[in-house]
Amino acid sequence: MKKRNIILSVIAVIAVITAVCCVYRLRYYFVGTSSAPVDAKENADFGIEDIHSSVDRDGDGIDDQTDILQGARDYIASQPVYKSKYYSTGYPDDQYGVCTDVVANAMRSAGYDLMQLVHEDILTDPDAYGIKEPDINIDFRRVKNLRVYFEHTAIPLTTDVYDISQWQGGDIVIFEKHIGIVSDKRNDDGVAYVIHHNDPFQDSYEEDILEKRDDIVGHYRVSE
Repeated sequence: MKKRNIILSVIAVIAVITAVCCVYRLRYYFVGTSSAPVDAKENADFGIEDIHSSVDRDGDGIDDQTDILQGARDYIASQPVYKSKYYSTGYPDDQYGVCTDVVANAMRSAGYDLMQLVHEDILTDPDAYGIKEPDINIDFRRVKNLRVYFEHTAIPLTTDVYDISQWQGGDIVIFEKHIGIVSDKRNDDGVAYVIHHNDPFQDSYEEDILEKRDDIVGHYRVSE
């Protein structure tokens, strides 16, 4: 009887742990990652001037820097679910997405079609990408390819996260295997937040992560 009770207790503990894990995983699909703007400091709190681009690629009256930032926020407001899939449409046409889709959609809102732009750059310099058989539908959704593309086309900026005035909302930050849009929100030390989509278990799409990572490989601005 004692042995049976021990076995039942172990089974009960395992069942509880399993249930908690399942609830944690499913909470993302039922509640979703928060897309609400974070309550944080801004440029004005540190005497930093907001950067605005002189370029308005899509002619909507909003400069590229502002357009890209707003485009990132518009995209995460749709609360995409993290999942890697291949799309014959190139851009995801359902509720799923990955980190590169934040950047692609942010730039598309400013008039930049990354799917086409990256494809054209690959055809121009395939050796830089190490791609023998380009696939327009997926190439622009790979971090390693976006790193090369922005190296070729964008304005390189500091990767020192404590050079805070150089980090502006609408910039692009690239990590070894991840990418995001720099937020116009900052922590108490002035370090910028990042708008990104890293995994299914984020509490928010807009997070204070720059100081926590040691794998920043690029920081870019699309236009001046």
